[in-house]
Amino acid sequence: MLHQADDPYGLWERTEDTGLPYWAFAWTGGLALARHVLDRPELVRGRRVLDFASGSGVVAVAAARAGAREVVAAEVDPYAAAAVTANAEANAVTVTAVCADLLDDGDGEAARHDVVLAGDVFYDKAMSRRVEPFLRGCAERGALVLVGDPGRRYLPRGAYTALARYDVPVSRALEDARHKRTTVWQVPA
Repeated sequence: MLHQADDPYGLWERTEDTGLPYWAFAWTGGLALARHVLDRPELVRGRRVLDFASGSGVVAVAAARAGAREVVAAEVDPYAAAAVTANAEANAVTVTAVCADLLDDGDGEAARHDVVLAGDVFYDKAMSRRVEPFLRGCAERGALVLVGDPGRRYLPRGAYTALARYDVPVSRALEDARHKRTTVWQVPA
C-alpha cells in the first residue's frame, strides 16, 4: 500500500510556493528499484540501507519488506519525510525518515550504509551534477549503489552497469506513456 496524490496537477498548484511535491507520487525509477529489491531480497537482507531522495518512500518500504536490518529514507522536503513515515506505517515496516541534504554531508549519514538506493534522481542537470559524485563516492567506500532510471536525460551514459529492466505502468498525468521501460543500474566503485 502506498499513499499518493490522486490529482497531481491540483496538488502542484496548491504547493507552488514550496516546490514540486515529488514525494506525492511513485516515480518509475523508484517503482522499478522497489521491484528489483523485492525480487532479489539478498541485496538488502540483513544490511543497512539508505534510500536516497526517497520521495514517497516506496523503495525504503520495499527494502524493509525484503529484510534490511535498518532502512533510512533521506529527503530534503519535510513533507516527503512525513510521506515516508505514513507509507512505512501503512506497510507495517520500520523506516527512519531523515530530512537532510546528504549531498552536503561528506562522510556522515551515507557512509554508515551498506546499500544505497536511488530512484529517479537524474531528472535535472543541476541535481545530476551533485548526485553523480555522491553516488560514486558511496560505491567507492564499498556500498552497493543501485539506481532506478527510465532513461532520464541526465543519467550518466555508459558509466553504470545495467542489472535489470522493467516495464513499469505509470500515470499519464506524470509521464508521456502508459508504461516506461525502466532500468536498474549499478554504480561501479
